[in-house]
Amino acid sequence: MRIIKASMVSIGFGLLLLTQTATATVMYDQNVTNDVIFGSGNANGAFTVDRQNGIELGLRAKLRFDEFNNPQNIFNSNGDGTYQFDNIAPPTGFGFAPGSLATAIWNFEWSINSNFDGSGGTLDSLSYLLEIDFDPSAATNFIGFDPVNVSNSDNALGDNSTGNGGGLVDPTNYASLLSVYNLAQNSWNMEFAPIDFVSTEVGIFDFALTAFGPQDEVLARTSIQVINATVAEPQTLLIMLLSLAGLAWIRRKTS
Repeated sequence: MRIIKASMVSIGFGLLLLTQTATATVMYDQNVTNDVIFGSGNANGAFTVDRQNGIELGLRAKLRFDEFNNPQNIFNSNGDGTYQFDNIAPPTGFGFAPGSLATAIWNFEWSINSNFDGSGGTLDSLSYLLEIDFDPSAATNFIGFDPVNVSNSDNALGDNSTGNGGGLVDPTNYASLLSVYNLAQNSWNMEFAPIDFVSTEVGIFDFALTAFGPQDEVLARTSIQVINATVAEPQTLLIMLLSLAGLAWIRRKTS
């Protein structure tokens, strides 16, 4: 199901600048509160998390397609907010886009809890910005949108007592449920987005998730990078790491 609508998307470098004022104490390889509530059989853990002002934001990447085209609870976290997966196409990919080179073997997964510690409110009390970088080079090119405050969605909804896989998915009544629940989660692939992505291209892709208060003040922010590059053999691993480090350094200098 294509869940990122072009009408919801803003494109440009200004999105990155918009969220740079966030003061985050980001923690790596964390569980989110209370559990992973979307789908079935999805383990908790490996999230890059910010918890501030009663809000918990989490991002991670996960293997969506193994060699048999099946999802796995494999996160390939480097423990510093970066995740790495092979730059290959899945065996067949999604049924609606079989053999598509725009399908990554990994998904990025997000979790928004507007009241993780009892001091916040329901999901509709805040606004959110999810930013996705589609430029594999040293530059960055983002699309950004609010993944929660929409008229209908297949986001999984719940609260701090919702168990694993127990999220409510109700696209018809979705908007009215935002005033009831404080937890929203989903798992998305680059295939779903309206901008070109090539799964076989080596690169680094940035993701950021921000929560804003009623005065558009930044209340929490987290971010990750997904390295789309095959893990090399030992004799070439050092060269690959140095190349990626150089790419990351150039990106910091130019962003």
